Amino acid sequence: MLFKVAQVSQLDQFDEIIDVRSPAEFAEDHIPAAINCPVLDDAERVRVGTLYKQVSPFAARKVGAALVAKNIAYYLETRFAQRPKSWKPLIYCWRGGQRSAAMATIFAQIGWHSHQLAGGYKAYRREVLQQLEQLPTQLQFKVVCGPTGSGKSRLLQALQQAGQQVLDLEQLASHRGSVLGRLPDAPQPPQKWFDSLLLQQLKQFDPAQPIFIEAESKKLGFISLPGALFQQMHHSPCLIVEVPIAERIHFLLEDYDFYLQDPQRLIQQLSFLKALHSNDTLNRWNAMIHAGHFAELVAELLTQHYDPLYYRSMDKHYPLLSTAQRLSLPNLNQATLAAALSSLS
Repeated sequence: MLFKVAQVSQLDQFDEIIDVRSPAEFAEDHIPAAINCPVLDDAERVRVGTLYKQVSPFAARKVGAALVAKNIAYYLETRFAQRPKSWKPLIYCWRGGQRSAAMATIFAQIGWHSHQLAGGYKAYRREVLQQLEQLPTQLQFKVVCGPTGSGKSRLLQALQQAGQQVLDLEQLASHRGSVLGRLPDAPQPPQKWFDSLLLQQLKQFDPAQPIFIEAESKKLGFISLPGALFQQMHHSPCLIVEVPIAERIHFLLEDYDFYLQDPQRLIQQLSFLKALHSNDTLNRWNAMIHAGHFAELVAELLTQHYDPLYYRSMDKHYPLLSTAQRLSLPNLNQATLAAALSSLS
């Protein structure tokens, strides 16, 4: 074997990490630093797989080898044409098999210090899941609490700008964590890619310093939080943000303006609450939407749905809530948030 084999623990020792899986495999998840140079694209992979099942493994390998050789030649003539002799790439595929071995072999024959990732993507994925169960228990979190519209995400942004450690789960998941939390034109990442991004952020934190994080449910849209992180949040100190309800309404009308521009979408999302509220209530809310009475609608949603749900959940899951530090804000503008940061311990 001309090339060498590396372990997942050695990822930071290479000049470049090359994922040779198909674009669809890469889109679902990949090592965050990797680039995608598929030796078989999606259609080619289907073609070879069909030959393997319907004709024979030999027929599939013959066609596959020709396609792989053609694709690797393309990358040599384009993407990697200017790489120096000292270049040290790491190459991986699904299991550390033929696709990555083909590229690693050719690169080694050229004279590059090519390595193949032992176990491929599957080994990387196992390591991600293992670390997501271990790393959160080694970190200090401070959970930002407060009912819907309290500006928790805006406070996290202010904390981050002030140099504090912040983990913004809603940003990572592209979801605001409620029935109205789906963002327009921002699809959620696949679960596996979310896990990779989350682990990447967790590894950057200083364990000796607190990490501010918003209180979240177990799921953000279609994304599930790792169990260890969820449990660690529940047993962490809390910071309660208190904002007058008039300011909360103003903030939500501003922050969810896209629903005001698309009333039918708002009606559709509220229909998912039919198991929790009567038809009369939903019909009244729909009438408010049609009439453009959005401030009145938000006030009812807060007092009749979000606030009762929030307080029940918080009392159940956060045992340290009674000793939480409180941050009372008259409004949520940037100057107020910046001035309030000095009071946080």
